Amino acid sequence: MVENNAEDLNPQVELEQQETVETPAAAVKEVSKKAKAVAETADFDWDALEEEDKGFGGKNKKDLETLYEKTLTTVQEKEVVEGRVISMNKREVVVDIGYKSDGIVSLNEFRYNPELKPKDKVEVYIESLEDLKGQMILSHKKARAMRSWDRVNEALDRDEVIKGYIKCRTKGGMIVDVFGIEAFLPGSQIDVKPIRDYDMYVNKTMEFKVVKINHEFRNVVVSHKALIEAELELQKKEIISKLEKGQVLEGTVKNITSYGVFIDLGGVDGLIHITDLSWGRITHPNEIVELDQKLNVVILDFDDDKKRIALGLKQLTPHPWDSLGSELKVGDSVKGKVVVMADYGAFVEIAPGVEGLIHVSEMSWSQHLRSAQDFLKVGDEIEAQILTLDREERKMSLGIKQLKNDPWQDIDTVFGVGTKHKATVRNFTNFGVFVEIQEGVDGLIHISDLSWTKKIKHPSEFTSIGSEIDVIVLDIDKENRRLSLGHKQLEENPWDVFETIFSVDSIHEGTVVELFDKGATIALPYGVEGFATPRHLVKEDGSQAQLEEKLEFKVIEFSKAAKRIILSHSRVFEDEKKAEETAKRKTQAKATAKAVKQVKEANSAEKTTLGDISELAALRSQMEADEQKEN
Repeated sequence: MVENNAEDLNPQVELEQQETVETPAAAVKEVSKKAKAVAETADFDWDALEEEDKGFGGKNKKDLETLYEKTLTTVQEKEVVEGRVISMNKREVVVDIGYKSDGIVSLNEFRYNPELKPKDKVEVYIESLEDLKGQMILSHKKARAMRSWDRVNEALDRDEVIKGYIKCRTKGGMIVDVFGIEAFLPGSQIDVKPIRDYDMYVNKTMEFKVVKINHEFRNVVVSHKALIEAELELQKKEIISKLEKGQVLEGTVKNITSYGVFIDLGGVDGLIHITDLSWGRITHPNEIVELDQKLNVVILDFDDDKKRIALGLKQLTPHPWDSLGSELKVGDSVKGKVVVMADYGAFVEIAPGVEGLIHVSEMSWSQHLRSAQDFLKVGDEIEAQILTLDREERKMSLGIKQLKNDPWQDIDTVFGVGTKHKATVRNFTNFGVFVEIQEGVDGLIHISDLSWTKKIKHPSEFTSIGSEIDVIVLDIDKENRRLSLGHKQLEENPWDVFETIFSVDSIHEGTVVELFDKGATIALPYGVEGFATPRHLVKEDGSQAQLEEKLEFKVIEFSKAAKRIILSHSRVFEDEKKAEETAKRKTQAKATAKAVKQVKEANSAEKTTLGDISELAALRSQMEADEQKEN
């Protein structure tokens, strides 16, 4: 009966095996074990089974069903369960969740975890228990997304180290896949040292710590630097505890700025200021060091907390002044390069770290001081003479004019009195013009020596700064290194000629060019100017002369020494009237004399008649009337 029961059981086993086609081997084995157990039960009572009473040693059917159901996991769609990786290929991952069939997950969903391997436990989301092909579809990505916020918050609370996959680069940092959430990794949180190539981290899986969560905007910020800092903190404490001034350490160039270089001393940063990089002058630290370069540095100073550490590089080499040749002395000529310019002078480097100052007054023999930039510029290679040398103070003054001949040594022969030269206008004063004949030879043209004829109130009316002007040397002041110069003396004194042209009482046409309270300036021929008082500007009709009006003027005063001509317009017509009246009186006097003569002749010939007496009386009355008019 047992055999029959076993044979009768075979169809049922076949049926169960057919239902589990394409199921994992483990499930098939489990079903086979159950069938074998039933077949081996010798006291199985089929009658009792049909009557639903007792079988398999008196066990109830419901108990058997319960026992069978326990071998399978009851799952539902749209829920998250934990499964075990069965196998993997290049595209898919097979996951066993305890169901009658295994599920398939795309391998791309595990790219954040390249270390995934069989037997690893993973969470999956059941999208479908059975698709059209009878396959169960699972999603690891959706499972992570559903539980990600809980896990992220838990990681923040526990300060847990988590893994994340760097998906891409973005502005200011990277995007990291953490539990299916896109978290932000700031550039400053990738490493303790500045990152120059962000792209090298893309598609990499790294460990992170969650440092910030914004629940309102569902933003997560992670840091890889925090993990490194924890390790470095221990090293940092150890290094700081051993720091001493003057100690020499090896470091790595971490960052370069315009003002200095940051050195990583193994978890502790120190700064080498640009002035402590080299004994010589440099414009930027990258002239001396480069990023990631390893070098020895000396500790110069640090604060009480040892958070600010000042380092030096040049201090590891002797000071250039200490190795300066002992034979170098004042008066020697040296060659150097201009490294710094200022208005007052130029700094010249004659050896690395050894500089001298050339004051602007030592650049030229000229007394007319200018800016140092007029003579030199940075980068110029020059030769200079040592004027002072102080080795203790490490100071040196230089001069370049000393290498040229002083023009004032032979001033009498080259620029003697009466010699003519061309000069450049350098400056103005109210009393004259300062000019430079050549470098180091300056002179003054007094305002009165600019023109013979024009009355100049300010030199700017006559010339301009930077213009060339012809001069003649009038006097030499060798002690004060000044020349007295003239411009008008290059021409003959026109007043010698003007004396004959503008003689007193001579009349000339003139133009009123300037009017003021005390009179007017009159422009005369040959570029000469005269002066007329308001009384002498009255015209014949009684009106006053106007600006730019042309009139005839009579010279009433001429002074060659004072170069002054006094004019009058009213004298022109007044003197003409007087001349006419004088001529008229002379004519009348002649007529009277003639009449008197005739009377006398008549008296001598005959007695005077009454008519003659009447004629003489009339002539006398006319003469008296004319005299009254004149008075």
